[in-house]
Amino acid sequence: MMRQSAFSPPGAEQILGWYDRHHRELPWRVSPSERLAGIEPDPYRVWLSEIMLQQTTVTAVRPYFHFFTEKWPTVADLAAADTEDVMKAWAGLGYYARARNLKKCAEAVAANHRGRFPQTEQGLKALPGIGDYTAAAIASIAFDLRAVVMDGNIERVVSRLFAIAEPLPGAKPAIKRFVDLLTPDERAGDFAQAMMDLGATICTPKRPACVLCPFNENCQALRDGDPERFPVKAARKQKPVRLGAAFVALSDQDTVYLQKRPATGLLGGMTEVPTTAWTARLDGATDCTAAPFAAQWKSMGVVTHVFTHFELRLTIYLGRTKQIETGKGWWEPLDSLDGQALPSVMKKAVAAAIGRIDESDQPQAVLTARKTGKP
Repeated sequence: MMRQSAFSPPGAEQILGWYDRHHRELPWRVSPSERLAGIEPDPYRVWLSEIMLQQTTVTAVRPYFHFFTEKWPTVADLAAADTEDVMKAWAGLGYYARARNLKKCAEAVAANHRGRFPQTEQGLKALPGIGDYTAAAIASIAFDLRAVVMDGNIERVVSRLFAIAEPLPGAKPAIKRFVDLLTPDERAGDFAQAMMDLGATICTPKRPACVLCPFNENCQALRDGDPERFPVKAARKQKPVRLGAAFVALSDQDTVYLQKRPATGLLGGMTEVPTTAWTARLDGATDCTAAPFAAQWKSMGVVTHVFTHFELRLTIYLGRTKQIETGKGWWEPLDSLDGQALPSVMKKAVAAAIGRIDESDQPQAVLTARKTGKP
């Protein structure tokens, strides 16, 4: 539902003029002045950034993007990379299905499209890991095709412009119709990026800087005096809490026992310390009777990690043992732990047990590169 407004609808020229003066400088972006100088966006860099930015902040993505593009400058380089190296480089960024699909997509582009991304939304959507939003964003930003791009920032801007009172996610079709009406035939890529920048820097969730907004004379929510009300969101369901245990085995040779998770499912293909059989729907055992092998196990407390759909509470056990052979995993030296494909929850478990792994937001591959001097 949209309230009637006495104000005229905004035009794309307003946001494009603002973008020309106030756009963010991002490592994957070609600025308006660069476009005028004839510099074209690199579809590989656009695609890589869009995959990384899914449910992830620009600040978190920057170091990963720099590392990936330095190590694998082209889609063909990424397609030829070892999958384990890609997973290690991605570790800490979260939502690991993105990394698996990233590799599959690169391979598909290299093998089936001669290393060039398709230049249509339909062609892009046929690639692994690319859905409606990502296809529209790549088509618009990389190829300047008119496409309706709608991320969280754009949803917020448009829901306020037109005071769309229906709660999300039900309001998405209505918001998309308005985005379609606003999207120009020319400079569609700049328009999409301008709307994203506006939502990220001016039309923020809290305390929007409406006085600086190029749409402030056209905004129904501002006229009504309550921009922060929009977008209206349905009441959130409380996340279920799941329980489990993780076992950090430290050998007499200063190595930690690691193993590989199954290729599919939550954290698929990533490295882990052994855990009990918790899932998003079921609890796992929390005592040390489920330990993977005999050791002097000692409880080190509980760590909490929040996934998209549930909260996990892991009881952490540290076990002192000799470096035994299990036939399943391997023993990793302490000094090289931060180079392994450990997701954040496993980094927390190791840190709780032995406090020896870097828990910063930097990608593990970046940390390793700093130590060795190699990308």
